[in-house]
Amino acid sequence: MPQFKFANSNNKVPGDGTPPSEFTIKAPASTDIWDKPPSTSRFSAPILYQSIPLSSFKRARVAFNALWEKQYDQGGLIIVLNTADGGKKWVKTGIELTHGRPHLSTVAKDNWADWSLLAVPSGGGAATLEMAKEQDNSLWIYLVEGLQKSPLREITWIFEEKDVKDCWVGVYAARPSSEGGELPVNFGHLIIDQA
Repeated sequence: MPQFKFANSNNKVPGDGTPPSEFTIKAPASTDIWDKPPSTSRFSAPILYQSIPLSSFKRARVAFNALWEKQYDQGGLIIVLNTADGGKKWVKTGIELTHGRPHLSTVAKDNWADWSLLAVPSGGGAATLEMAKEQDNSLWIYLVEGLQKSPLREITWIFEEKDVKDCWVGVYAARPSSEGGELPVNFGHLIIDQA
């Protein structure tokens, strides 16, 4: 099994290469993963990931929580496609603080990023989310509550991408605000399944 590594962070990987069942990632202020026309391109948030072949991705799931305080505080699951031309395409899903409260957030970035939101059903700051490759080759995002999986979003293009040099699957934390110091995001029971 490939070792975990950090991108955008000099922190030591929790558990010496394989994260323990519970761990924390601290996002410094002014970190984000976001692309918006005409010229905003940010990829500075700490990402703890495994590098796997895109074709072998089956599922990723994690439970996570934080004290979301600043506008756009966020954390959750991410999959990054590093393309042969040096570009990045990605999908992130997690909780993001916006409009004064935590929302389930999914962002998919092909040429540019889009963004979908749903208020956290519990109203709290914790969730368990799953990304899964389904039979039709789409990536589906699910909210997991006990044995119940509720679909949040379908991303149709990710497994059709050509010229993917490297695929990262893991978790991230970001604090786009320049105020408030670090944002600690707590993660538990990270699962990454390969076919």
